[in-house]
Parts: sequence; structure tokens; C-alpha cells
Amino acid sequence: MGMYKDVMGTLVRVLAADNIDNSTKQSWQKLIDADLRQGGNGSSLSPRDKFDYDCCLYALLHRQLAPAQWDVLVAKYSTHKANKVAAIGRLVSRMTSPAPELFIYKALTAWAIPKLKGVQSGKRSTDMIVLPAEFYDMNTWDLAGSPERTRRNWRGGIHKRLEQLEEAAVIHATEIFDREQIFVDAA
Repeated sequence: MGMYKDVMGTLVRVLAADNIDNSTKQSWQKLIDADLRQGGNGSSLSPRDKFDYDCCLYALLHRQLAPAQWDVLVAKYSTHKANKVAAIGRLVSRMTSPAPELFIYKALTAWAIPKLKGVQSGKRSTDMIVLPAEFYDMNTWDLAGSPERTRRNWRGGIHKRLEQLEEAAVIHATEIFDREQIFVDAA
């Protein structure tokens, strides 16, 4: 039975399943649920049934994705702070780069938790990981004072590997979702 519309929306919803308090709805859940009601697809499911289905997909992805693929998706898309931080830590240990470990850690973290506009002025939710602005200053990533060009190359290489891993993870997740026939037909 198809109740999801697209891969990325499904990934975000499923990866948030471990952080959802069923007593209140997240704003994105309300939008997805309203969209399902308007289309008539999935409206026969209760919110609890949808949540249970999200949890089943979460477990399925966790079991079937390669550990590095799972970690890159959790690092990039999870809303669960502890799981996100743990996934970042595991990715750091898997990352190969000529950069020092501190640089790898900060480059990977900055990729997984990009700088958001409006955070300092209170326009964004505080229920998310917000790094201080200084964290994104590449000068603080390398204590040895390597040339800026070297640091830019290191960061670019790390981000390129992460994006390749993310792309492979999304492709694998899409294959899993397609096998499970979870998407609403586009008819």
C-alpha cells in the first residue's frame, strides 16, 4: 500500500521516527498528513498506524543499508540529536583524508549540520543542533596552520566523498522503498 510521495520526504519522515513524541505533531508531519488526506491516499490509517509504519521502515533501512550509508543519512537528515552526533562520529572514523582528524571532524560536522540563517535572531526552532558561527571558520579546523588552498582542497575532498556516499545511500534506500511499494502511484 502506497502512502508516501517521494524518496527524500520519506527519508526525512522515517529518520525522524526515533525522535517523535506521539503526544504532539511535528509541523512537517501535519503537512504530510494533510497532503495524504487531500489525495485520499493513506487517510484510512490512523496517526499511530502511520508512525508504526515509519518505525518499520526505519528498522528496515537500518538493517539493509551498509553501515556507512546508514550513518551518512542519519548524520544529514535525522532530527534525533544523539543519533546524529553518534553517526557523525562513526563517519569521522571511516573518512580517509590527508587532513588531520580535527579537520575531518569539523568538515564532516559542518557538512552534516550546515549553518542556518535566522538561528541567532530566534527565527528558527531551538530543538535542533545549532553550532556556533566560529565552528564554520576553517581557520579553526587545522591547528598546524596549513595554507588555505590545502584546507580548501581537504574540505572539498571530504565533502565530495560524503556526497558520493549520500547519493549511494539514497539510491539504495530508493531500491528498498520500491521493493516495499510504499509510494503513492502518480496516476
